[in-house]
Amino acid sequence: MWHNGYGWGMGGGYWLFGVAFWALGIAVVVLLILALLRRSSGNRSGWHGGEPDALEIAKRRYARSEITKDQFEQMKKDLG
Repeated sequence: MWHNGYGWGMGGGYWLFGVAFWALGIAVVVLLILALLRRSSGNRSGWHGGEPDALEIAKRRYARSEITKDQFEQMKKDLG
Protein backbone atom coordinates (compact mmCIF):
# COMPACT_ATOMS: atom_id res chain seq x y z
CA MET A 1 0.00 0.00 0.00
CA TRP A 2 2.68 2.48 0.88
CA HIS A 3 4.71 3.88 -1.95
CA ASN A 4 8.36 4.60 -1.10
CA GLY A 5 7.47 5.08 2.55
CA TYR A 6 5.53 8.32 1.90
CA GLY A 7 1.97 7.03 1.67
CA TRP A 8 0.13 7.24 -1.65
CA GLY A 9 2.91 9.00 -3.47
CA MET A 10 3.97 12.50 -2.53
CA GLY A 11 0.49 13.94 -3.12
CA GLY A 12 -1.16 12.82 0.08
CA GLY A 13 -4.42 14.76 0.28
CA TYR A 14 -3.27 17.64 -1.88
CA TRP A 15 -5.36 16.46 -4.84
CA LEU A 16 -8.31 17.98 -3.01
CA PHE A 17 -6.78 21.44 -3.42
CA GLY A 18 -6.52 20.84 -7.16
CA VAL A 19 -10.20 19.88 -7.37
CA ALA A 20 -11.19 22.93 -5.31
CA PHE A 21 -9.05 25.17 -7.53
CA TRP A 22 -10.76 23.89 -10.69
CA ALA A 23 -14.23 24.21 -9.12
CA LEU A 24 -13.45 27.81 -8.14
CA GLY A 25 -12.20 28.54 -11.66
CA ILE A 26 -15.36 27.13 -13.22
CA ALA A 27 -17.52 29.14 -10.82
CA VAL A 28 -15.68 32.36 -11.74
CA VAL A 29 -16.15 31.69 -15.45
CA VAL A 30 -19.88 31.00 -14.99
CA LEU A 31 -20.33 34.20 -12.95
CA LEU A 32 -18.50 36.23 -15.60
CA ILE A 33 -20.72 34.82 -18.34
CA LEU A 34 -23.85 35.60 -16.31
CA ALA A 35 -22.64 39.16 -15.67
CA LEU A 36 -21.97 39.69 -19.38
CA LEU A 37 -25.39 38.34 -20.32
CA ARG A 38 -27.09 40.59 -17.79
CA ARG A 39 -25.17 43.62 -19.00
CA SER A 40 -25.90 42.93 -22.66
CA SER A 41 -29.62 42.47 -22.01
CA GLY A 42 -29.91 46.11 -20.93
CA ASN A 43 -32.02 45.17 -17.91
CA ARG A 44 -30.73 47.44 -15.16
CA SER A 45 -33.32 46.35 -12.61
CA GLY A 46 -32.20 42.73 -12.73
CA TRP A 47 -30.87 40.42 -10.06
CA HIS A 48 -29.49 42.89 -7.57
CA GLY A 49 -32.06 45.64 -7.80
CA GLY A 50 -30.27 48.08 -10.06
CA GLU A 51 -31.92 51.43 -10.71
CA PRO A 52 -35.68 51.55 -10.08
CA ASP A 53 -37.89 52.87 -12.86
CA ALA A 54 -39.85 56.14 -12.55
CA LEU A 55 -43.10 54.46 -11.52
CA GLU A 56 -41.33 52.52 -8.78
CA ILE A 57 -39.84 55.77 -7.48
CA ALA A 58 -43.30 57.37 -7.47
CA LYS A 59 -44.72 54.38 -5.58
CA ARG A 60 -41.99 54.63 -2.95
CA ARG A 61 -42.49 58.38 -2.56
CA TYR A 62 -46.24 57.87 -2.15
CA ALA A 63 -45.65 55.12 0.40
CA ARG A 64 -43.41 57.47 2.42
CA SER A 65 -46.09 60.22 2.18
CA GLU A 66 -43.72 62.48 0.24
CA ILE A 67 -46.41 63.08 -2.40
CA THR A 68 -50.18 63.17 -2.24
CA LYS A 69 -52.54 60.68 -3.85
CA ASP A 70 -53.45 63.23 -6.52
CA GLN A 71 -49.78 63.80 -7.34
CA PHE A 72 -49.19 60.05 -7.48
CA GLU A 73 -52.18 59.52 -9.79
CA GLN A 74 -50.95 62.32 -12.05
CA MET A 75 -47.46 60.78 -12.18
CA LYS A 76 -48.95 57.37 -13.07
CA LYS A 77 -50.99 59.00 -15.83
CA ASP A 78 -47.96 60.90 -17.15
CA LEU A 79 -45.74 57.80 -17.10
CA GLY A 80 -48.44 55.52 -18.33
